[in-house]
Amino acid sequence: MAENKRIDEATGTETVGHEWDGIEELDTPMPRWWLLTLYGTIIFAIVYTILFPAWPMLNRASAGVLGWSSQKQLAQEMQADAARKAPIRLAIARTPVEKLADDPTLLHAAEEGGRAAFRVNCIQCHGTGAAGSKGYPNLNDDDWLWGGDIRTIHQTILHGIRQPGDPATRMSQMPAFGRDGILKPAEIQDVVSFVRVISHQEGQSASARRGAALFANNCAACHGPEGKGGRQFGAPNLTDAIWLYGGDRDTITQTVTNARYGVMPAWSGRLDPITIEMLAAYIHSLGGGEATPAAPVIAAIGASNARP
Repeated sequence: MAENKRIDEATGTETVGHEWDGIEELDTPMPRWWLLTLYGTIIFAIVYTILFPAWPMLNRASAGVLGWSSQKQLAQEMQADAARKAPIRLAIARTPVEKLADDPTLLHAAEEGGRAAFRVNCIQCHGTGAAGSKGYPNLNDDDWLWGGDIRTIHQTILHGIRQPGDPATRMSQMPAFGRDGILKPAEIQDVVSFVRVISHQEGQSASARRGAALFANNCAACHGPEGKGGRQFGAPNLTDAIWLYGGDRDTITQTVTNARYGVMPAWSGRLDPITIEMLAAYIHSLGGGEATPAAPVIAAIGASNARP
């Protein structure tokens, strides 16, 4: 096409040498600013690949002469954040958990730290809003198995519920009245009827009256003569409408027959003491927290909730 090139008379620009239906294309040079930009980006790319990690190799990428990496940058930022939080964490560490409320600023910082820790460690069972689910306590209500003051909650988080290998864990065991042959199936149904009467789900019946005697002989030692529970045993209040596993007849029958044996992990070996204290503060703030007793309570006290 070289022999077809010519200079366009109107513009003074050489054509590219081809035409379609009489239409020719001018070989207009690229603007200088565009060429300079292109050359600049090429130079930048070469310098960048020398300074920073860029070229993929068999097991890693080239390190770059500056030695920078996103991992190092993250580590530096985390160290800076830890340094920023160090004074408040030290103040929390020096403050007994039941005394956090004496300093509203410190308490707020502990609750916010506990909120973050809860989202990482606790939502898998208790849910993002701490409302729980079947078998996992709702931490927003005021119904507690072992006690709901901040010191008690802290103890439960620290040592868990039925945590193997932790001698300070909260421990209780409801008998499996059916599986172990303590009560016959008909007697279990009578007990279920009585429980549903005192929880205002059924009216009085002959079955419930028989169940009252069975309850007094087999259940009142832990749940109390009126079924209002006993925190020293982790025994739930059976007279309200809050149930951990469910309050329908089939579920209560299953509970009385085979018992429940829920486990909460002890976090003492998983989280540092300051984080555990902040978790206790956050959970106590959710709405069901109770005042700390004036004197130490010598009883098994701890995690939230409700019904078997």
